[in-house]
Amino acid sequence: MAGLSPKSIASVPLRVLFRSGSRASRAVTRLLAHAWLASQIQDELPSSVVVMGRSWVDGTGAGRFGEQCFLYPHLHLETREGATIAVGDRVVISRGAHLVAMAGITIGAGSMIGEYSSLRDANHQRVEGVPIREAGHTARPIHIGREVWIGRGVTVLGGVTIGDGATVGANAVVTHDVDPGAVVAGVPAVPLRRNITAGA
Repeated sequence: MAGLSPKSIASVPLRVLFRSGSRASRAVTRLLAHAWLASQIQDELPSSVVVMGRSWVDGTGAGRFGEQCFLYPHLHLETREGATIAVGDRVVISRGAHLVAMAGITIGAGSMIGEYSSLRDANHQRVEGVPIREAGHTARPIHIGREVWIGRGVTVLGGVTIGDGATVGANAVVTHDVDPGAVVAGVPAVPLRRNITAGA
């Protein structure tokens, strides 16, 4: 290492560690992202949960995650008014998903939530003569069953239950309950067929 100063030699491991795309860099990013999310939610975050990047937590921090979940970066979690976001074992939540709960959101084991999907259990109210920001809201819980596949960019509205094994096509807006094993798509989402892989 002729020609290298002690300072430059000492800096080599850090450069390698944080080099973009390196295995060590990814490991450190996951470790820090896990620690950050764990510090923001009320319940203990299992060590088996993989957190790929920074999440945003707003409100009360009432989030609960099962074992072996896989969380992509830029996840937004918001809970208010005593509501909880409860996520089962082995759930995958993709990049940029928004989960906002004022009544409650539950996601069953093995389900997958696509990129930039939005699960919001509340809607603003319209009151004559009152600015919309001051008119309050209505909220009803969202229930996502087990082994549900929600495609990219889906919106799920308050009061909706999506049954076990259902599939929701990309960019759908789900305004009503979805039967177990059903495949739905569109705005608003309507049934297309049964999901034969769901055993229904």
